[in-house]
Amino acid sequence: MATPDSHDTAPWDSKRPSSGRHLVRRSLPWFGAVLLLALIGWGLWPKPIIVEFGVVARAPLTVRVSEEGKTRVRNRYVVAAPVAGKMRRVPLKPGDTVTAGQSVLTTIEPAASPLLDPRARAQAQAVVSMHEAARGKATESLAAVRSALKMAEADRDRMRAVRREGTISGSDRDRMESEAAVKAAETRAAEFSLQVIDYELAQARAVLERPEGALSNNLVEVKSPVTGCVLKVMQESETIVTPGTPILEIGDPTDIEIEAEILSRDAVTMKPGDAVDIEQWSGNASPLKGRVRRIEPAAFTKISALGVEEQRVIALSDLVEVPDAAKSLGDRYRVEVRVTVWHADDVLAVPSGALFREGNIWKTYIYQNGRARLTPIETGHSDGRLTEVLSGLRAGDKVLLHPPDAVRDGTSVTERRDM
Repeated sequence: MATPDSHDTAPWDSKRPSSGRHLVRRSLPWFGAVLLLALIGWGLWPKPIIVEFGVVARAPLTVRVSEEGKTRVRNRYVVAAPVAGKMRRVPLKPGDTVTAGQSVLTTIEPAASPLLDPRARAQAQAVVSMHEAARGKATESLAAVRSALKMAEADRDRMRAVRREGTISGSDRDRMESEAAVKAAETRAAEFSLQVIDYELAQARAVLERPEGALSNNLVEVKSPVTGCVLKVMQESETIVTPGTPILEIGDPTDIEIEAEILSRDAVTMKPGDAVDIEQWSGNASPLKGRVRRIEPAAFTKISALGVEEQRVIALSDLVEVPDAAKSLGDRYRVEVRVTVWHADDVLAVPSGALFREGNIWKTYIYQNGRARLTPIETGHSDGRLTEVLSGLRAGDKVLLHPPDAVRDGTSVTERRDM
């Protein structure tokens, strides 16, 4: 018997009508595809680039030239051997104090005369004989001129004894007086010549002699020329020295100056009298104050740590005030030198990290309404951290610090938030 349901459904209709649950199941793949496309679109949609901002503001600006330097004793003296000989051991050490004209640095035993070989001795004896013969000749010449002088004086005295007028003419009187004076001068010249011969003979005989050099009264004491302390001992052990051999170096370590090798392009901006800050001389101690005293006119070539040739100039600075803690500074101590070459109390300044160069023009990105706007500017002085702005920016403008390469004019940007 047929049921009502069997009459309502046709035999060929094998599918049942779809229910609501079945429709949801069929729409899930499409929903997932749409969601995936939405996620892909959201991922590909350009997002604001995260950057850091800086603010343009008015502030004081000081331009300094920074370089590594070192201390050095202002006046140093190198004591050298005054004579050749055997120098005794130097008893002083670096740091020992000495007094000018009193402290004996060392003693030198002058070298004895060298021995003569047979040929040199024969030549020296021949020289002695030659001077002895010259002395005999000079003695005979002196005797001859003395006899001539005696004769001339006798004629002059006889002439003076005749007082009658007309007995002797005036010319004869003058001739006799002149002859006596000439003979007297020749006698004195002969005496001087004999003295010269005696000195030459003594010198020639001294060559043949060899005095002992080890006498106690023959030692030469080398004394300190100044009051100070020993900086360096070049030759400490006993040795044979020649005149001019450096022995030690003396100076006053309390009288120091600062030496710095400045790049020539920075040295042209410096001048004597500029203020100097000496830093890194003792841990966290406050900087020492100084003044530039001299900038040497000649530069020299120096190879940097990167192998680049640089032209540098030596700049010397004096300490204005030396605190008690800085009195321990010695010779050749390392310091950091910062020379003030320009200062202004109120300038419009922008962080230097916001600037970059395109060709010969300085530019920066300004933050406006969520986007970066490329702006050319004109700059002035810079200390490496802040740069003076002459035109192109206003106080309060926000600029991008170290913008990445992805930033262009009009790029959407947002500020980095520190977590």
